[in-house]
Amino acid sequence: MLAVLAVPATAFGQQPASPPRNWALGVGAALIDSPYAGEGSRLRPFPLVSYEGERVFLRGISAGVHLYDAPPFRLDALLSPRLGGFDIDDLGRSELLANGVDPELLRDRDDALDAGFRASFGSTWGSIAIEAVHDVSGVHDGYELGLDYRYTWRLAQTAVTASAGAGALSSRLAGYYFGILDSEVARGVPAYSPGSAFVPRIGLTLMHAIGASNWQLLGSIEYQRLPDELRGSPLLEPDRNGMGRVVLGLSRRF
Repeated sequence: MLAVLAVPATAFGQQPASPPRNWALGVGAALIDSPYAGEGSRLRPFPLVSYEGERVFLRGISAGVHLYDAPPFRLDALLSPRLGGFDIDDLGRSELLANGVDPELLRDRDDALDAGFRASFGSTWGSIAIEAVHDVSGVHDGYELGLDYRYTWRLAQTAVTASAGAGALSSRLAGYYFGILDSEVARGVPAYSPGSAFVPRIGLTLMHAIGASNWQLLGSIEYQRLPDELRGSPLLEPDRNGMGRVVLGLSRRF
């Protein structure tokens, strides 16, 4: 879930009908409809880097190794940043005060680095992926379990992938990005701990090859539904039900 600022990994695994290329380099940007109080929309540019080797792969800002690759089943080891951090100064002071918390007593939330495994099974009806990742950077020491279904339509130079799934966040992960930290409680902020949370999500990704060139466009949209445990956070805007993300990018294959 809180990899809301990351590009969908499946986007880099999808190639429209054209000669295969191992490398793709480009630039992209993610526009996030932030649920945090007073922040509004968040724009984060990032490099688009894709490499598909026999064992090693790079997809956007994530990397991995194929531990077992015998279609239709694949098992991968993953390493990926979780770009869910934010600066308290970027949130609205009056909105936080209205929620009963003093921003002067709050700490920034840092990005993290996740490592884990993904098992996927694909067929003519689409693909199912199960993923388990854990924070290895010591930021929150939490984990996420994910389950996603994807189906891809290929139309000439275009590949469109629809996805639906959910992420189960551990209490440490959810508490770090949506709760009040122990150090903040010690400074006088009212305690809030959401516990573990289950976050459904849906998305749509489009990859389009530009003519006969090696350039390709990427576009994706995703929406995540926030459960009651997270919606009650004093860090969020009141009555916020979910958050969305739009990603646009341009890259060239080599």
